[in-house]
Amino acid sequence: MKRFLAFLVLSSYLFLPAPALQAQTRVLFIGNSYTEVNNLPQMTAAVASSMGYEMTYSSNTPGGCTFSQHCTNESMNLIRRGGWDIVVLQEQSQYPSFPQSQVEAEVFPYAAQLVEAVYAASPCAEPMFYMTWGRRDGDERNARYFPILGTYEGMDSMLYERYVYMAEANDASVCPVGRVWRSLRENHPEIELYQSDGSHPSVAGTYAAACAFAVMFFHGDPLTVTYSPDDLPVEVAGVIRQTVHEVVWQQQPHWQRPRPEVTLTPEAPEGLEATFLVGALHADSLLWDFGDGTTIADIPRDTVRHRYADTGVYQVTLIASRHCMADTAIATLHILPSDTTGIARFSLINSQLSISPNPSATFPDIMLNGKDVSHQATVTTPDGRTFPYSALHDDAPAGIYLIRVNADGKTLQSKFLKL
Repeated sequence: MKRFLAFLVLSSYLFLPAPALQAQTRVLFIGNSYTEVNNLPQMTAAVASSMGYEMTYSSNTPGGCTFSQHCTNESMNLIRRGGWDIVVLQEQSQYPSFPQSQVEAEVFPYAAQLVEAVYAASPCAEPMFYMTWGRRDGDERNARYFPILGTYEGMDSMLYERYVYMAEANDASVCPVGRVWRSLRENHPEIELYQSDGSHPSVAGTYAAACAFAVMFFHGDPLTVTYSPDDLPVEVAGVIRQTVHEVVWQQQPHWQRPRPEVTLTPEAPEGLEATFLVGALHADSLLWDFGDGTTIADIPRDTVRHRYADTGVYQVTLIASRHCMADTAIATLHILPSDTTGIARFSLINSQLSISPNPSATFPDIMLNGKDVSHQATVTTPDGRTFPYSALHDDAPAGIYLIRVNADGKTLQSKFLKL
């Protein structure tokens, strides 16, 4: 007989309406008692306010509620109301840690249904999964069916794996509260993150979650936070903020849903017809401005051709979009009058520099008017660090790299997409 792991509804908490705040960011919290305990939404708002940001919020957090139940209760009505900037999604605390087959049947489909509803009602919203934590001593009741749940580390690792998967599979972000807790448990075991039940968060545990959410919502450094609950020792609050700084703020691109990334490289024109090589990641649509008054909406593809009516200098702009996020690439195309052979002459400058192939899994030469200037170039990596271009190795991470070269008294720059 097939066995299914059971979950316990440890307690039930009433839904309290959110206070009216004058704010620009509207957040909806969908979850259960892990969200409702210590009023996580309100504490997140207080943390954000101390960083200089404001948010309004609503929530639906019945005790023990699962994603499947949220798909048929008031949560779906709130989602369909629309107008949200961020929608936080928290599954029942045990469900994502269960065996793969059970999670695939009882969690993943409903996570997808909730995210689809978010995007349908609020196309520009950011769905964000709330990665919770393993219980203090593991899930003893269910460990007899799935032994890895018998320890905190085992249960927590399952929750981490499943929440990261749900974010990646549904084009959503994930707030890594569970990772913050894990770092605090390993490095500061003197901080009690749990209530006496070994499951729900203490004030310190909720404060860790609130700081993590404020960083994910507003991209601010938690070291600038000045708020902490009155009953939380100042030194404990400082340790929590430092941990959130290291786990969330310094690694935020890892937790955030991917942004569109685009590169644009012109090839040599054939007569008046120009060919553009396109590198587009995480993009649903492209908007072209060819610089001659022609604009078109397009889908992502590798190569685009455009015929110009005359010679000249054209600035070509390409905007890649997804979920109201955008990235822009600009190239300057010179089509010059014919030479004595009757063949149109040309020069190509991609944001004043020629980088080809682009995108590529390896770093190509940087050319300026036919001359290799790689040794003069500097590069800013996706994580914001700047190096000489020559110091890069082909095993560097994928992403958008900003290339700069100083020439003739000015700085020229272009973007390179490393695969």
